[in-house]
Amino acid sequence: MANVVLEFKVSAGDSEPQTRPVLIIGQQSSLQQVNWSQIKGKLQPAVSKEIWQAALSALNPNPTDSCPLYLNHAAVAALPSRVSRHNSPSSAHFVSRLVRSCLPGGNNRCIVMVCERSDVFASSCAISRAFPIFSRRSSSSRRAEKKHVTVEFVIVGQDSNPLDVAELECLSNAADGVRLAARIVDTPCNEMNTDHFLDEIKAVGTELGITPLIIRGEELKQKGFGGIYGVGKAAEHPPALAVLSHTPDGATQTIAWVGKGIVYDTGGLSIKGKTTMPGMKRDCGGAAAILGAFKATIKQGFKDNLHAVFCLAENAVGPTATRPDDIHTLYSGKTVEINNTDAEGRLVLADGVVYASKDLSADIILDMATLTGAQGISTGKHHAAVMTNSEQWEGACVRAGRSSGDLAHPLVYCPELHFSEFTSAMADMKNSVADRENAQSSCAGLFIGSHLGFDWPGVWVHVDIASPVHAGERATGFGVALLMALFGQASDDSMLNQVSPLGAAANSSEEQMERDCKRRRLV
Repeated sequence: MANVVLEFKVSAGDSEPQTRPVLIIGQQSSLQQVNWSQIKGKLQPAVSKEIWQAALSALNPNPTDSCPLYLNHAAVAALPSRVSRHNSPSSAHFVSRLVRSCLPGGNNRCIVMVCERSDVFASSCAISRAFPIFSRRSSSSRRAEKKHVTVEFVIVGQDSNPLDVAELECLSNAADGVRLAARIVDTPCNEMNTDHFLDEIKAVGTELGITPLIIRGEELKQKGFGGIYGVGKAAEHPPALAVLSHTPDGATQTIAWVGKGIVYDTGGLSIKGKTTMPGMKRDCGGAAAILGAFKATIKQGFKDNLHAVFCLAENAVGPTATRPDDIHTLYSGKTVEINNTDAEGRLVLADGVVYASKDLSADIILDMATLTGAQGISTGKHHAAVMTNSEQWEGACVRAGRSSGDLAHPLVYCPELHFSEFTSAMADMKNSVADRENAQSSCAGLFIGSHLGFDWPGVWVHVDIASPVHAGERATGFGVALLMALFGQASDDSMLNQVSPLGAAANSSEEQMERDCKRRRLV
């Protein structure tokens, strides 16, 4: 999978299955709406119309099913016929699974995705997750030739017009963003330390024509970033705060995405055990998702100011490592007594969100992080946990999750009941809760929000992606599609407008009215 080139085309062209293996995916009801003339060029002469119809009749999805059409060269796979209200109508997770398990082998393959237009974006991102980039298998390094997978969408339903060039470009950029994020998360720390992550940020900046702002090492300490500096000071490669900024003319509001980029988390002196430390290369998943989303979003055009803030550090063990009982002053000016060095993500993010407020004057701040193991207990392996000071944005995150395939579900937001968990006799707060059975994931988010202040007038959204950032041993690129959809209404791209929580503007005059409002809301 590592050397796969993924292409989205209006038409993949005709080719018999022996030459180019093919997988056709869709809900059974959607597959039955496909006209034989639309797919026969990819199946004949090996597969006749009668075989195709017999295969459709044989499918019995529970929740999915597949049927070979011709040896191991052609197959059809059915998605669930119905999904619950907390799932995506696109069945995005099942799309990824079916592509992994049912796509025939070969150097030149084709996927035909049959769906309604509203599911195209989520389905394309789901397909891209099935093709991870990172690999250090010796066989893959010897294999020089690239494998090609061409994806064609057959649109069914009311709006069944073929995708246009602009829509295909959006799908391609989104897929590239997902695969970029997954590659960074999959890469181990000996190849993805803070130096390497900064190189990734610089590369994206160069491609977009943006020069990143970087504050690093002792400069962090001098400027008051006690959270980022305290977490990363013991590592060989120094911690950093990096910012990519898109500031177009005519912007009416400022948005900041803040990503947790812990390139490896040993737990620090509160060290993790031998079973819980493996996999901690994934602790940069929030920053990786924001980098992938920022790249794709800016390529599609974005009307408002957008800043991507990366809080990078390695939580290492060493002579200069932060100790439990140490007290650090964060960028907010608040003091934090460290009672758990393995609760480090909230420390770096607290600095990041306050920087976004104080230095970038952000109206809307979203932080994304692999923050707590408790997230998987709270919302499971497929749904990110969302907490926000805005009920409207809570609902928007859930809807954006359903339209993008990156599912999200709310956490309890109740600082007056939960923030007392951080009470300290020595400092303004501790960094870890007193009672681990009292809404751990909510409390972790509240720690971050407390540095902005619970009376902060802007919109603050916290997204915990600890579990959905990976599926098994592979990263998913989770978060890229969610961010692109959630903020799609501020995009110049029509497809992102359609998958955003608002949908496309009803008419240009209404859109202009929204643009004229300084505190325009996306929901």
